[in-house]
Amino acid sequence: HERRRRAGAAAEVRTPRGGRGRADVLADLDGQADLVLVDAPCTGAGTWRRNPDAKWRLRPGSLATRVAEQAAVLDRAARLLRPGGRLVYVTCSLLPEENDAAVAGLLARRDDLAGADLPVPDTLAPHLRRMRAGVQMTPAVTGTDGFYVAALRRGEGDGPGAAASRSVQPVP
Repeated sequence: HERRRRAGAAAEVRTPRGGRGRADVLADLDGQADLVLVDAPCTGAGTWRRNPDAKWRLRPGSLATRVAEQAAVLDRAARLLRPGGRLVYVTCSLLPEENDAAVAGLLARRDDLAGADLPVPDTLAPHLRRMRAGVQMTPAVTGTDGFYVAALRRGEGDGPGAAASRSVQPVP
């Protein structure tokens, strides 16, 4: 939160905690958010160039656990959106199960969401790899960690079925 403070940005930060009997700290925000940024829990496969030992620390079932967590986080985030609101999904993974497949799963579960434009500066566009539902930065091209970003928009109507299009528009 120190970085946000230094930047002079105003934001209310709430950290949901799982578990039985815990109150949903986000419940009063359902249907109210213009923008939800999901920095998803992931395997960190995009950091393996810099942390090569991390891939050996993955346990059997870790990917399946992360995929289930991502689905739960995306489902919760989608409920926060007002009609016309945007959801931006980010991982530091290069694995399709954590990226395009996670977005496709959400779109299959929520017919009020559709792909949204993801503005990218011209200087960055040549370094991005277009994916089915988003864009990816890879260590081989950028020399950075690997990242994935996708943007979705909730339809302007009030409920499921409100999205005008089910297609995802990757950055040209």
